[in-house]
Amino acid sequence: MTDNFNKQASLFWALLVALTVTRLGLAACLPLTPDEAYYWVWSRHLQGGYFDHPFMVALWIRIGTWLAGDTSLGVRLLGPLSVLPGSWALYHAARLLLPSRPWPVSGFQAVLLLNATLMLGLGSATMTPDTPLVFFVSVSLFALGKAVSSSGGRTTGWWLLTGVLLGLAFDSKYTAVLIGLALGGAVLTTPRLRKQAGPWLAMPLLIITTTPVLLWNASHHWVSLLKQGGRAGDWHLARASQFLLELLGGQIGLATPLIFGLFALGGWACIKRNRLLAWLSLLPLAVFVTHALGDRVQANWPAVVYPVLALAAIEAGRSVRWPVISGIALTVLVYGQAVFSPLPFPAAKDPIQRQTAGWPDFSQKLVARAQETGASAFIAEEYGLASQLALTQNSLPVLGSDPRWSLFSFPPAEVPLGLKIEELHRIPAALDQDTLCRQSHGHNVRCYRVDVVKMPSGVQLPGRA
Repeated sequence: MTDNFNKQASLFWALLVALTVTRLGLAACLPLTPDEAYYWVWSRHLQGGYFDHPFMVALWIRIGTWLAGDTSLGVRLLGPLSVLPGSWALYHAARLLLPSRPWPVSGFQAVLLLNATLMLGLGSATMTPDTPLVFFVSVSLFALGKAVSSSGGRTTGWWLLTGVLLGLAFDSKYTAVLIGLALGGAVLTTPRLRKQAGPWLAMPLLIITTTPVLLWNASHHWVSLLKQGGRAGDWHLARASQFLLELLGGQIGLATPLIFGLFALGGWACIKRNRLLAWLSLLPLAVFVTHALGDRVQANWPAVVYPVLALAAIEAGRSVRWPVISGIALTVLVYGQAVFSPLPFPAAKDPIQRQTAGWPDFSQKLVARAQETGASAFIAEEYGLASQLALTQNSLPVLGSDPRWSLFSFPPAEVPLGLKIEELHRIPAALDQDTLCRQSHGHNVRCYRVDVVKMPSGVQLPGRA
């Protein structure tokens, strides 16, 4: 039996290593998206927070580019690498948080389910705030499992570590607060946990860990927290059915259909026999469903609860074989389309090409146009466009005119002549001399209006060193 277990464990970890190598290859091959370029600009100027998110994604990119340079792989390096320790933590969390399920099988199943989702399969090969978020949530589940299953003085230490890890998850993305609130609900409704000192001592450590984000927000009029927390301020209840269907469809797509079904069965099973996982999975989901009654929930927002759902799914007691196989197969198909584009989507309608194709060549076209017109800087309002220009060329500075750039500690900059670039909503039938396009395999993907502007103002974006 020991030999059989060792063989299964070896195959399991070999699969995870193979997935990691594949994700590293994908991370190196795919050009960066505008959002990733945006986070790369953040990494050139580290601070406690930014207009959209906390600082962790910028810190991870800074470390990755220090190791592998300002390349696609450098920007994304820590994403694929973080999956291995995150999977190890989830594997052991299954033993601690699923006492009714046989381990190590439960650990194998939970890790395979999470890795087979498109959310992790594609998300770990890119770099967004969800990447460190999922890692820290996964590791916090291991620490939490230790906290609730240990005895004596060790319990308090594991609670303190749980608080630190949840704080780091909050430093990655604000949605981590939902896991913290859910854990608080579980503690308050469980007498055994409520009477322990550990959960209460962990709260100050959690707050201390989030101090850089809170201090930055306090010194910038709480702009980031208000932006994210104020999303529910403009509700459209008449569109509730549309938003709910979008939320449902997004999760079926990101989890992949069969794994989504297991997630749903697992949540129901946890209501009946695992109070802790029921709190951790259902309270965040209830918040997202409530939000969808009046406003759109982006498909990636529930990523914070995916590690919990991977554990919860095991409580359903169903086979994970076909959900895992189908999830990995769908992920491989997406990988293939991203790298080789075998399906003949029009370039302008391919969601991957639309974001990633043609940026370096487009930047060089703009450099040539600037030389022709005597412009000494680029100016762009849209943050993704401005960030891509800062990333893909180092010939001219880029002035960002969006107010978000004023949250950096860079003074406004002015130049005699600037080249202003604005994206057009559609590709024109005929191009004039003031229109330049990004291209993929000779086809226009996106087109931009280019104008010379006298004395443009804006904030100079951090670019390549």
